[in-house]
Amino acid sequence: MIDIHSHIIPGVDDGAETLVDSVEIIRELASQGVTDIIATPHFVEGSVYESPREKNKELFRELLQLLKEREVDVNLYLGNEIYITERIDQLIKDGMVSTLADSKYILVELPLNGEYSNYEDILESLGYFGYQVILAHPERYGIFQEDYSRLMNLCEMGILLQCNIGSVIGKYGKDVKKQVKRLMKEKRVFCFGSDMHHARGKNEIVRAMKKMRKYYNDSELERVLVKNPRSILKNS
Repeated sequence: MIDIHSHIIPGVDDGAETLVDSVEIIRELASQGVTDIIATPHFVEGSVYESPREKNKELFRELLQLLKEREVDVNLYLGNEIYITERIDQLIKDGMVSTLADSKYILVELPLNGEYSNYEDILESLGYFGYQVILAHPERYGIFQEDYSRLMNLCEMGILLQCNIGSVIGKYGKDVKKQVKRLMKEKRVFCFGSDMHHARGKNEIVRAMKKMRKYYNDSELERVLVKNPRSILKNS
């Protein structure tokens, strides 16, 4: 699996607190077959989750060095999970946030509850600027649980969907599990991510993959777990 959504940069959000924590999370992911990971720390403008790209890059380099010393064989890349704002394009240009692995792809988060008033216009405009938007964990948003057609509107706009693999096994509750099942059944998911914050999800990926086989054959599973996320790394 190639994991495009994780919180392994230490001390910048609600994920890993130390470099040791980061290594533990990465070891856990690697033990479940993850070969490549994009670190996507939260960036929420005007909040405590606002560490700039240069700080993240410095911590990223320290993490790479520690992984090398401890002989953990995983490929790492840097990105952000960007909370929606009208200034996403400017934040990228100003060097505050990162695209996924320095590609055209960007990972955007919406409010879990409630609604950001003009989110559709913002997401559509990012396409005009040359970015490919990937919506983080759409199965978790209340507005789409209440009105599925609104999520389909985003798909028609060309927005790609990244679901959390833990959603498949009910990590976030029954409503989220129901939504991700529908998205899998309708083949709407572009890729999955761990959204791993702590090394506590023992065998989460392995357990989820067993259930995913109800919705995907081997080729389809390979597509959502490896081929599609690899296109991000290749910027294709």
